[in-house]
Amino acid sequence: MKQSLAAFRRRVATPVLIGSISILLAGCGMSSITSGLGGGMFGGGSSQQTASGGVSEEELLKAAKASSSMPGTTVTGGINPGCPHFTSKPTENNITFYEPGRTGDALAVMQRGEITKTARECHIGAGQVTVKYGFSGRVLLGPRGQSGTVTLPVNIMVTDGQQQKIAADSMKVNVAVAVDNPIGYFSAVREISFPLAQGTRPGEYAVYVGFEQQAPAGGSGAAPMYRSPSTRSTNGF
Repeated sequence: MKQSLAAFRRRVATPVLIGSISILLAGCGMSSITSGLGGGMFGGGSSQQTASGGVSEEELLKAAKASSSMPGTTVTGGINPGCPHFTSKPTENNITFYEPGRTGDALAVMQRGEITKTARECHIGAGQVTVKYGFSGRVLLGPRGQSGTVTLPVNIMVTDGQQQKIAADSMKVNVAVAVDNPIGYFSAVREISFPLAQGTRPGEYAVYVGFEQQAPAGGSGAAPMYRSPSTRSTNGF
């Protein structure tokens, strides 16, 4: 009787043990497959995605129109950690035009320009870095503003790791505003190149974009270059 009971227990225990081993092996196999998929998807795919894309006036303009009332920064082009940093300093990302002799008077504001979005991508080769940069923003009509086209003076500067200027550029951006349409938007895309010093990396350099903060003679505040509504903006506003 005891032998029959022992035999019965062996017959029952064998399938249970085999089933437990199968479950454990299946669990190990699933863990291995999941790990493999995770490494493949997030290891190679991520870097391929960030290398794509590009900087365009259309995307930057869209980003500026979709932004909130507070200026911010967005990157619409391909992100490359080997590229120089591209930004707009808080003291230079806006410019306010006043009526002559009334600088600082909120009731004398004619227009206010703001850079709200930036983007960049770069190409490196033969000891030289070429940065394709773009920026966008808006012009707000003030209480003393009139309908017409405002010309915004913009400066671009490249600095090395010691914050020394090694390259510069400048441009003017035209933006149309009107009393019945008091917000005008703008975007611009250009390129700037500079030599890569031996022993340095592109990430040590920086590219800055900002408005030219220059007061006219007499200290009366920034004076806008202003044209009549008949002059069409280069941005189509």
